Amino acid sequence: MPKIAISGKGGVGKTTLAGLLAHIYASQDQKVVAIDADPASNLASALGFPEDLAAQVTPIAEMEDLIAERTESKPGTFGGFFKMNPKVDDIPDRFAVTHRGIKLLVMGTIDRGGSGCVCPESVLLKNLVTHLLLGRDEVLIMDMEAGIEHLGRATAQAVDAFIIVVEPGKRSLQTARAIKKLAGDIGIKQIYVVGNKVRDQADRDFVLENLPDFRVIGFLSNSPQAIEADRRGISVVDLDTTMVEEARTIASKLGDKG
Repeated sequence: MPKIAISGKGGVGKTTLAGLLAHIYASQDQKVVAIDADPASNLASALGFPEDLAAQVTPIAEMEDLIAERTESKPGTFGGFFKMNPKVDDIPDRFAVTHRGIKLLVMGTIDRGGSGCVCPESVLLKNLVTHLLLGRDEVLIMDMEAGIEHLGRATAQAVDAFIIVVEPGKRSLQTARAIKKLAGDIGIKQIYVVGNKVRDQADRDFVLENLPDFRVIGFLSNSPQAIEADRRGISVVDLDTTMVEEARTIASKLGDKG
């Protein structure tokens, strides 16, 4: 089952792509786990989860009692000793919510210690991601921020596709280059680019010409229906058949090393 991580500058539409891919794999009767690992945390809406169901999701990083139990740490404290290999294999089935064949887990954010924090919360989250990548036979779609905080060298080789979403703009492409370096530094091999919010061939050419050393595997059109789906809190798969077909083409190219 493919394991896909999606990153990119804020606002480029990576969550839209994550939602599209999750629904495409689910429509093929695949078991799908969608992981919201972005602090903005709006994957539930992009997937079209009803508000009452989405409200049942508690971010894993906020489950203080669970973190304390599994890491053998003391809630509300910083420093000290704690378990580095906590039990996590039951977390996806216990704490995910499911809609239209897609399981959703929200990671949550760690508000202390900086990006290099080695604390019970970060240890639990990284162990959970490792389990999802290596220990379960399901499609994994991970919606990330513009970084690789939840990934590490131990799991890099398990990522079948690391997609960087860009839009036709210089800042987005600069971020893509920075993300590619971070991903490459930990050994992620299959790095792809998807262009989003594309209006015409000029936008496609802009991305292709400015990212000559990237593998661009597809484009998503600039879509009024995507905006309308966001307003209504439903998945774009229910409004824009063009974007669905574009995403199907992207999915077909994942894992192709040619």
